[in-house]
Amino acid sequence: MIKPFGDGRDWFFGKRFGMFIHWGLYAIPAWHEQILWRGDIKRRDYEKLVDEFNPRRFNPDAWLDVLQEAGMEYLCVTTKHHDGFCLWDTAYTDYNVMRTPYGKDIIGMLAEACHRRGVVLGFYYSLPDWHHRHYPNLGRHHEMLGPRPGDDPDEDKYLEFVANQVRELLTGYGKLGEFFWDINVAEFHAPELNRLIRELQPDALINDRGPAPGDYSTPERHVPEGAAFSSPTEAVQSLGRESWGYREGEDYYAHKFLMQSVDRILAMGGNYLLNVGPKADGTFPDECVAALRRVGDWYGRVREAFDGTVPCSYLVQRTSAGASGDTLFRYDDLLLTRRGNTIYVHCPHDLQTGGAVLSGFAEEPRAATLLNDGRELAWAVDVIPWRWTARPCLRIRDLPVNELTGEVLVIKLELDDESTA
Repeated sequence: MIKPFGDGRDWFFGKRFGMFIHWGLYAIPAWHEQILWRGDIKRRDYEKLVDEFNPRRFNPDAWLDVLQEAGMEYLCVTTKHHDGFCLWDTAYTDYNVMRTPYGKDIIGMLAEACHRRGVVLGFYYSLPDWHHRHYPNLGRHHEMLGPRPGDDPDEDKYLEFVANQVRELLTGYGKLGEFFWDINVAEFHAPELNRLIRELQPDALINDRGPAPGDYSTPERHVPEGAAFSSPTEAVQSLGRESWGYREGEDYYAHKFLMQSVDRILAMGGNYLLNVGPKADGTFPDECVAALRRVGDWYGRVREAFDGTVPCSYLVQRTSAGASGDTLFRYDDLLLTRRGNTIYVHCPHDLQTGGAVLSGFAEEPRAATLLNDGRELAWAVDVIPWRWTARPCLRIRDLPVNELTGEVLVIKLELDDESTA
């Protein structure tokens, strides 16, 4: 069981599906948000993109329409990525959106829309900075190969700059729900920065990638092993496999793959932050909108299996002995969540058959329902031939595995009491 914070940060356990946004100058070359590090472009040429950044079609309400259609309840946006370009009206560098042809405070516009529509807002902030003259670019991973002429690497001066910018973000845009540091390559030890966040935004969670320990972990593009998280966790994933920022010709993940990933993370008790990279004009790629709508349609139908539930996969055995007695026969890799006397069976992997076997679980439910379409399901508590020496277990029968092939199946079991759970 994950222990709550006991304060305003506990919003995190009620709003568990959010949208990540990676947006900046890198949307113009449309290759990758780290094109300066991974691609073939000079800093002086990249920085000229400030003269081209003009997202005339940016409409924060259009973004939030898609967010809410997907069932998401919070948003985290890149205020400054590794390139150092800032999406808000900052007083501490000219390298910001106000010096572009667009000339409007994007973070301010997005914050206003989020607060007006009840969407929790979070800020991403990169510790590496490929533009700032005081950041120690020493050629480590996610850094430039070294200082360029005119740079003055100075950790103290750079951290002062960071503190000033963080204070701007924490005091100028209303209430925040999270502060997402990214990648402390330089290994700064600056707990005062987290204390500043805690002082100015006490309800905001702080992640684990900053200059001091945070409130929650952030596994990226993978699902950790296990059946339940033991501490607050927010998995981050992008709709596209190659990039977080907008990429022309991107290879987008299959809708079912995304559902499987969302289902596993949420069933394990974590949060899920799914990323969109807006185009240079400020709109979402059509492929991203389609994916979010499809995932959102599924999520809306099975959502009760996540809201207010806790993991209880310990109720089932995930492997069992075969007929030979010394061979492990793996049944379907199921995950369970519960709320009171209701248990939800999650099938994040394709089922082998039309029967889901809850090995080690023999409670008889009052009803079994497939949340995906509301149909009632047959069930039996009996001995399985592959487990003929074992005790009876619950088997859910006649699942539509050849019919509903494009989404994760979630089963609702209503029990007489919650003693088992």
